Amino acid sequence: MRPYAPAVPRGAFPEIRGLLTFGSQVLGVAEAEVRKLRHDPLELLTRAIQPVLWLVIFGQVMARVRGLSTGRLTYIDFLAPGVLAQSVQFIAIFHGVSLIWDRDLGILQKYLVSPAPRTALVLGKTLSASVRALSQAVIVYLLAVLMRIAVDFRPQSILGVFVSIIIGASLFSTLSMVIACLVKTRERFMGIGQMLTMPLFFASNAIYPLSIMPWWLRAMSTANPLTYEVDALRTFMVHGGASAFGLQVDFAVLLVWLLVLVWTAARLFPRLVM
Repeated sequence: MRPYAPAVPRGAFPEIRGLLTFGSQVLGVAEAEVRKLRHDPLELLTRAIQPVLWLVIFGQVMARVRGLSTGRLTYIDFLAPGVLAQSVQFIAIFHGVSLIWDRDLGILQKYLVSPAPRTALVLGKTLSASVRALSQAVIVYLLAVLMRIAVDFRPQSILGVFVSIIIGASLFSTLSMVIACLVKTRERFMGIGQMLTMPLFFASNAIYPLSIMPWWLRAMSTANPLTYEVDALRTFMVHGGASAFGLQVDFAVLLVWLLVLVWTAARLFPRLVM
């Protein structure tokens, strides 16, 4: 790990010095992970296929279904934030496999014997997953413009989308790290990742509104963090989008999930090398 080394005044309070050191450790881990992406730009192109299929094929077909009420939004406008959230989730949920690769290559062992706390290692990994997820946002936005979706390009809306993606990607990448620490092998991890991805997606408000769900699916959806990410993205990303829960609730639920998962992943990290 090559941590950043910000200049810290000698007279600075110990708390400030500790916070800056912690931040440099997080950025050091994230930089090492993002460097891998630079060596494999083809990954970004292959990731673009999924949102294209959902918006161009699935969206165009479902838009012709009568009786599918999406309020003031057209179905394509309603779907676009859900597709973005699903793309972010898909990238993040499989990010944990890189943790297993790092263990096999001996990189994880070096992280664990470094002075960086485990929380910094977890947050550095989640930050790199967020960078990958933001690349998906660029793809979905370009697609949305080509399809004449009513995208909201106001600076505050783009900032809201940016924050929602970072929190969502961090949450699901941390979940994937927890799974990696528990299963310890790539084969088991990929199986569980595949098993979780679609249920989380379909048991959310990404492709249909909560109002048309049966009661049991609505109950599952309200416990699903992806629902709150989609709700926030739909509010910020498209004109006429409105939060069903309120943005304060959306971000509160996502942050609580994130904090719990970061704490859990930090405690489980050493198990992966045992």
